[in-house]
Amino acid sequence: MEAKREQALVGLFVLIVAAALLATVFALTGAFGGARTTYRAYFKFAGGLEPGAEVRYAGGPKIGRVEGLRIDPQDPTRIEITFSVQPQVPVKKDSKAKIMSLGPLSENHLELSAGSPGEARAAAGATLSSEPYLDFNAITAQLNALGPDARKLISTLNERATELQVTVERVNDLLNAQNRRSLSGSLANAHAILEENRPKIKSTLGHLDTASAKIGPLLDELNKTIGQADTALKSIDALIGENRPDLHKSVADLRDTLASTSSLTAQLDRMLDVNAENIDELLENMRHTTENLKEFTDLIKSRPAALLRSSGPRDRKPGGSKH
Repeated sequence: MEAKREQALVGLFVLIVAAALLATVFALTGAFGGARTTYRAYFKFAGGLEPGAEVRYAGGPKIGRVEGLRIDPQDPTRIEITFSVQPQVPVKKDSKAKIMSLGPLSENHLELSAGSPGEARAAAGATLSSEPYLDFNAITAQLNALGPDARKLISTLNERATELQVTVERVNDLLNAQNRRSLSGSLANAHAILEENRPKIKSTLGHLDTASAKIGPLLDELNKTIGQADTALKSIDALIGENRPDLHKSVADLRDTLASTSSLTAQLDRMLDVNAENIDELLENMRHTTENLKEFTDLIKSRPAALLRSSGPRDRKPGGSKH
């Protein structure tokens, strides 16, 4: 009787332990989590995820698990991952799914980003956008692709290092003892020149300050003059606008006068061309007449009696009678 009782107690203990173990397993797998919201995402590379893998929220707590994976019937190059999360998790329409791992040796899990604060929540069964997963092989392939560029960069750096070394050597040659002494002497001479001309420099700076002080009022006066000129131009423009009809009439009269003057000038030119010979003859006659008049005038000056008689008075003899 005691043996049966002990066997019954052992069997009961085994059942209790098995039940506790099953409860623990179900709790860890989320079987007792109640209702869940299901979503899906598509990846070119699933990163070794399997059903039951964890789903985390923004790198933080576990919020669900991967329910299943399959090849996308519409696009065989993609893997469709179906996952479920707790209903209170705020999965937004712009939340993204990506495959992550907590460390180099840890297993991959599915992670959801938080999304925008003002974005609406995604409906159950919605497809979330995903970010591509880069596995170690992909990273290695990219590094291998960068190999030629890296070698080229290293070669360029070596060339630049050689050029830099040559430049440093040239700088060292320029900064040898003799050049340093020459440079020190030049600096000393420059300092001496500055000390010698310090009063002149100070005076020049003072003159510059005075000129700068005078430039301000001059600029103000210039601006004032410009303003007055602008006002005068506006007044002239307004005056021209007001007297525009009179100006048009004056311009028209001036044009008529110029036309009449041109016509008269043309007539005078034609008259001079026609009477050129007569004018020349008249001028020649006037010249002869002038010469004759000059001779007559000279005669009158030398012999005034010629105006009274045709010949000069006879010489009187001594004792002769008068007539």
